[in-house]
Amino acid sequence: MPKPNIVFAGSPEFAAAILDVLLHSNNPPKAVFTQPDRAKGRGRKPSPNPVKKLALSHGLPVEQPASLKGKDVITQLAQYEPDLLVVAAYGLILPQAILDTPRLACLNVHASLLPRWRGAAPIERAAMAGDERTGVCIMHMEAGLDTGPVYRCADLDIDYTRSIAKLEEDLAGLGAKTLLEVIDEFELATTVKGTASKDKNKAKRANNKKPTNLPRPDPQDHGLATYADKLTAADRQIDWHRSAQMIHQQIWALAERLPARATVGGTGIQIIESTPKEQTQGLQNTAEPGTIVDVTRAGITIQCATDMLQIKKLKVEKGKGAVLDAAAAVNGYANLFRTGARVAPVQLGSASS
Repeated sequence: MPKPNIVFAGSPEFAAAILDVLLHSNNPPKAVFTQPDRAKGRGRKPSPNPVKKLALSHGLPVEQPASLKGKDVITQLAQYEPDLLVVAAYGLILPQAILDTPRLACLNVHASLLPRWRGAAPIERAAMAGDERTGVCIMHMEAGLDTGPVYRCADLDIDYTRSIAKLEEDLAGLGAKTLLEVIDEFELATTVKGTASKDKNKAKRANNKKPTNLPRPDPQDHGLATYADKLTAADRQIDWHRSAQMIHQQIWALAERLPARATVGGTGIQIIESTPKEQTQGLQNTAEPGTIVDVTRAGITIQCATDMLQIKKLKVEKGKGAVLDAAAAVNGYANLFRTGARVAPVQLGSASS
């Protein structure tokens, strides 16, 4: 049975987890495309992303074009004679010329249940919206933003008692498993009977033809589409005039990448962990939203439009940047975290650590 030539394209940890499974499968990729090294750390030295590190550790060729426009990039891709281009969180738009280069298809591992949450940040947007379920889809890529038909989907519950990092890990594992199932379908479809003849040229010509029995993806219902826009500084702003549950979802969703921010006494804070609390007899809903109404070692409780939010872990931006539990925050910054203090929005554009 012939093995399809696969080229992989991706960049962050989510993509690296999928690449790792591919590397240990029956159809490992021949090469990897990933974003250029980015400056990181205090020294601002260019650093490889997780996909590049993994690819190099397995001796794979790595291509890092700054853009996918131009004939030189098409030539780079074409030299690997890809049957399938597998894309997972690459971070660059694929022009039609790139989409047309693989012999069989371009497959995208997308971390949502399409057509819900097309776009750059589907995992975080699903959590911020309070979705109970999410999943992955293996999509046939086309020029539109995540508009292509879908080969397979797999879903799972969002467990808000765990971290969003664990959700991303679970989605990557589920995506890799589902991707392998789709690749197996392509491999089965490209089995050409009769090519084991003595005429090698005839066999090669037969294998180079695009089979007519390839897997058929199902079109999306575009009328149900929602968009997961790229996360920005504005998403980190907390509006205390919303419900405690909605703010909690925002904090949970952003904790790993861009923690939600606020200011207390002019000092910036990043909120890492929280829990909603129902309004209690001892803390009547008379305080303005954004007011600290209770301070204990268990948590710093803030009034919201509906119910209250207890902050369990946070960072103080003027400090060392360490994550503090409520007890440590109250002990170290008693002047900030006190009953009656106001927690205000951060001015957009202000620095954060």
